[in-house]
Amino acid sequence: MSASLPPAFAELEPFVGHWAAATTAGRAAARDQAGPEECARFFAAGFPRVEEALNYLDAKGFAGFDAADERLMALMLGLVHAGLAADVQGPDEPRHALTRRDMKLQVSPADLAPAAKDLAMSDRQSQGRAGR
Repeated sequence: MSASLPPAFAELEPFVGHWAAATTAGRAAARDQAGPEECARFFAAGFPRVEEALNYLDAKGFAGFDAADERLMALMLGLVHAGLAADVQGPDEPRHALTRRDMKLQVSPADLAPAAKDLAMSDRQSQGRAGR
């Protein structure tokens, strides 16, 4: 079985199954289903790698993402949800979770990333830079 993240981020692999959801609604659901300890554990492991992960992804651009890169992006987006729970809400997270039950996220700009990837590829092709 091959790793699901780029090799440089292998230590984050244990969090992929729960946190690397493809949509905002999926990541919000992961936050709702995780306990405070799980959010804190993921945030503690992932936060020190955010800058490196985003630099790695920025260097590739959406058009250059492979499946492992897309999972890393989804994982970093999931980290935002875990960070809100662990670092921002802290002990108030259970109270805020009650509100989120009635206010479900459906779609966000992050869910449009595949369209942005297609647009970036189209722009590169129209400018004669495909494959660069």
